[in-house]
Amino acid sequence: MLVSIQALRAFAAWLVVFHHFMQVFFDFKADTLVGHLLSTRGQVGVDIFFVISGFVIYLASAGKPIASKRFILDRLIRIVPAYWIFTLLTASIIYFDARVMPVYAVDPITLLKSLLFIPAQNPGGFGFYPVLPVGWTLNFEMMFYILFALALCAGRRHRAWVTALLVLALSGWLAQQSFVSSFYTNPVIYEFLLGIGLAVIYRRGWLPALSGRMLLAPALIAASATATILWFDDQHPYRWLTWGVPGAALVAAMISMERLFNGSQVLRNLGDWSYSVYLVHIIVLWCGAYLLDQHLAPYLILTLCVPVITLGSWLSFTYIEMGLSRRLKHRFGLSRPAPANTEAIPPLLPNNADEDSGSSRAR
Repeated sequence: MLVSIQALRAFAAWLVVFHHFMQVFFDFKADTLVGHLLSTRGQVGVDIFFVISGFVIYLASAGKPIASKRFILDRLIRIVPAYWIFTLLTASIIYFDARVMPVYAVDPITLLKSLLFIPAQNPGGFGFYPVLPVGWTLNFEMMFYILFALALCAGRRHRAWVTALLVLALSGWLAQQSFVSSFYTNPVIYEFLLGIGLAVIYRRGWLPALSGRMLLAPALIAASATATILWFDDQHPYRWLTWGVPGAALVAAMISMERLFNGSQVLRNLGDWSYSVYLVHIIVLWCGAYLLDQHLAPYLILTLCVPVITLGSWLSFTYIEMGLSRRLKHRFGLSRPAPANTEAIPPLLPNNADEDSGSSRAR
């Protein structure tokens, strides 16, 4: 994967970490400019992840034969083990001591639906969130994977268009029917299509890696995209437009500046760990608040939580995402490389709250 994309994945993941720090310790009631921006804009990491996800998934399969079944199995094996482990860990914490995560709740039905990526109202009363609340984005990811797998049946030339039609049909019509959750009416799902559009442009050579004075153009685009994101908060009804389009512009600018990042193993590693950062961080923050909030200042607790999140993410990536997934692929006969090399595609996920689904405390 492009190192610039890895760097942006890492940035988006840690932006979400600091956003949730503002939730856990301040309930998003910030008294500083930085705290206010993290509370109201930090969740843009989700939008960036969705754009990157569409970009990488399409780019990895474009022009290559790949079976829908193989694609879905690869995605499930890559995503499910870590998500299930941290979902069950969260459920155990809530069950044995609800004081650790006081705004969360769990019951058997919600837990089962969470493990199956089925959107459902959280028993805590804050909207469509699974037991591990950050997993709401995984429900979108898994639906996108299903729709993309269906589009793979349409042939190589039509994958992008068929995926777009399926996403539009889901959000604009199917999600309004009683047999499909209204969760998918959220237009944030269109951000996957922005990523696919970027991948099409990239394949045509319209996003070349620039250098020297030519870097000024993508730098200005990145600055303009950032300014647009900062201008609008999370309550805007057209979030896919106010954050999704600038997020796509930011991804495009980073790709054009690839030569600034190429060769950085640190950025590669941070990008690799971003999915685990996403899953681990909310558990660490709540545990840190429960154990230390009466003894240390919030920002000092954050200083202690950051290395714990980093270590936990590395362990999760090494032994669950890679180690366990490798054994599962061998078990299901997927050890040989897939035609589109989908094993190399990391889950491109993040977290924030679905602003249409309930209380901001769930974010």
